[in-house]
Amino acid sequence: MTALTLSTAAAPGLRADAIVIGVGKGGKGPVVAPGADAVDKAYDGRLAGVLETLGASGAEGEITKLPAPAGFKAPLVLAVGLGAEPKDGDAYDAEALRRAAGVAARALTGAKKAAFALPLADAADAGAIAEGALLGAYSFDAYKDNGKDAKGKGPLGEVALLGGKPRDKEYKAAVERALAVTEELNRARDLINTPPNDLDPEAFAAVAQTAAKEHGIKVEVLDEKALEKGGYGGILGVGAGSAAGPRLVKLSYTHAGATKHLAFVGKGITYDSGGISLKPAGHNETMKCDMSGAAAVFAAVVAAARLGLEVNVTGWLALAENMPSGSATRPGDVLRMYSGKTVEVLNTDAEGRLVLADALWAASAEKPDAIVDVATLTGAMVLALGSRTFGVMANDDAFRAAIVDAAEEVGEPSWPMPLPEHLRKGMDSPTADIANMGERMGGGLVAGLFLREFVGEGITWAHLDIAGPAFNEAGPFGYTPKGGTGSAVRTLVRLAELTAAGDLG
Repeated sequence: MTALTLSTAAAPGLRADAIVIGVGKGGKGPVVAPGADAVDKAYDGRLAGVLETLGASGAEGEITKLPAPAGFKAPLVLAVGLGAEPKDGDAYDAEALRRAAGVAARALTGAKKAAFALPLADAADAGAIAEGALLGAYSFDAYKDNGKDAKGKGPLGEVALLGGKPRDKEYKAAVERALAVTEELNRARDLINTPPNDLDPEAFAAVAQTAAKEHGIKVEVLDEKALEKGGYGGILGVGAGSAAGPRLVKLSYTHAGATKHLAFVGKGITYDSGGISLKPAGHNETMKCDMSGAAAVFAAVVAAARLGLEVNVTGWLALAENMPSGSATRPGDVLRMYSGKTVEVLNTDAEGRLVLADALWAASAEKPDAIVDVATLTGAMVLALGSRTFGVMANDDAFRAAIVDAAEEVGEPSWPMPLPEHLRKGMDSPTADIANMGERMGGGLVAGLFLREFVGEGITWAHLDIAGPAFNEAGPFGYTPKGGTGSAVRTLVRLAELTAAGDLG
């Protein structure tokens, strides 16, 4: 893990492999951002002109490298584009700082230490830069020789935030928060990227048990026998075709002063072949990521515990492997769910909603103030919103709006989606209480309506469909790597913080 420090040192005298500065995109060319004053001074105030000569424009994510001026102990200046220069003297927003820091950290893979001299006006800026740098430095190399990337380089070793105030309580708190959130988010990324032959439901549950013990979180794991005894027909039905049995993991973080209780529910299909409704070639190669929702919930609960938030948070990880075999659930089978309702399975590749349904009903039994489920649930949501935005559905418009606002605050693109009542009729079954499929058009909304059937009466609930942003198959951007992204972790943590502060519900 990349180390992080706050530094009051001046840029010229700091020993590091590089000095990172920000560059904005002005109306007449690149503009040197606040924080880079010492570097600009060393260039006699002509740094912007030098950068422009080298082709820099200040566009978001742009990287320009140049030799450090005489007298600097660092040999390199790395200028990173912040995007459009703020108007009327406004500051760069937190997300621009996060993204720039992430791009810079990734560009400095292999370096031992870098000094970040990005715009830093207050503790919030320090937290944003720290988050971006720590997330951008992430690399999943567990299966690479010597734990290094293809070029033989490890991640950036240390980030020093210049202009930080090591003794200031607000700055220290911002950095400590950034460390806790990013370390758990990166742990979620590790889980998502782990090959399914090494992360079945039992192995995932073991990881959760270890972390729970470390951070004082109560944990309960239901194995096949306990699930059968409890009547968890949805989870058992999905896992029936696999030699690796399903699990339901309950993580409970409690605070003595808490007056509110949040429940987070995560879909944890450790590999999704589609089951008997087998996915075609080209659609199953990345299906190790179908447990991203459970990874996000796990990370959020642990982060809440590490931050000592004054709110009770329960995480439910619905874990199963969806495989075809002689014992697998067939299209046409009827499952009796934990709630007692029966579900006709028309498509075994619509399995996520089945495991979530059992976990949602279990979470409802504790009467939390709100439930939020997170899942890579539907391809329809990817078609609707693309690969970087998750959909938010809820049974309460104000709660849905609060989640969208929280996601925007932390830099996770989301979009409010409806639950049209007319689509519910498409899931009527002549055999069971409900079918697991409905109309094809609006499939992401149909899935949300199905899940709503398994939320206890009177409980505020929201559903986050992260099928698009959970796994990045394209190149890295900002602080987002290729592969598992940890989508929704920061939104869940922010919801817990807002609830603890009395600002949500």
